[in-house]
Amino acid sequence: MIDHTVLLTFFTASVILALSPGPDNLFVLAQSAQNGRRAGLYVTLGLATGLAGHTVAAALGLAAVVQASAPAFTILKFIGAAYLLYLAWKAFRAGASSGSEKDVQILSGGSLYRRGIVMNLTNPKVSLFFLAFLPQFADPSRGPVMPQFILLGMVFITATLLVFGSVSVLAGGFGEKFRQSSGVQKTVNRIAAAIFIGLALKLAISER
Repeated sequence: MIDHTVLLTFFTASVILALSPGPDNLFVLAQSAQNGRRAGLYVTLGLATGLAGHTVAAALGLAAVVQASAPAFTILKFIGAAYLLYLAWKAFRAGASSGSEKDVQILSGGSLYRRGIVMNLTNPKVSLFFLAFLPQFADPSRGPVMPQFILLGMVFITATLLVFGSVSVLAGGFGEKFRQSSGVQKTVNRIAAAIFIGLALKLAISER
């Protein structure tokens, strides 16, 4: 199995990567500020589930298919971009609401959880990242590589849950102070919509 020192190094690198500004943590930030810390935590769980899917794909070599196939990469990234634009439209429409607590709680936990899964799985860059990142810490001399990939994926998911969970709590608490004002809530919703649009554009123009 993987040496403990290697695992600690990988965990540290994973935390740093999770802290770096990127589509996933910006997505959590926007959802938490717009809908509260509960929303951010559900989205975080969804993103973690998506990462589990990417881990299995990398372990089975499926991510290599996306890397080798330009049409598969293009289709997947445009599906993701379209979904983000849909969320931007929803957030912008929410900006015209009264901003009451009832409006904020309209999204169920299941809906928020699915948002996180779709957001993560439709980003082909995550698959390519796993394909490039995990092998650097796997050692064939210590046994089969697939179990090592799975273990590394679990460590990465743990780091992501810790970082994104903290972002959810902080951003959600910050947003709660302003959601009492309908005017401020409209502004928060429109900022969230702008973030979603920016993420969609970034994903749409991304290359392998």
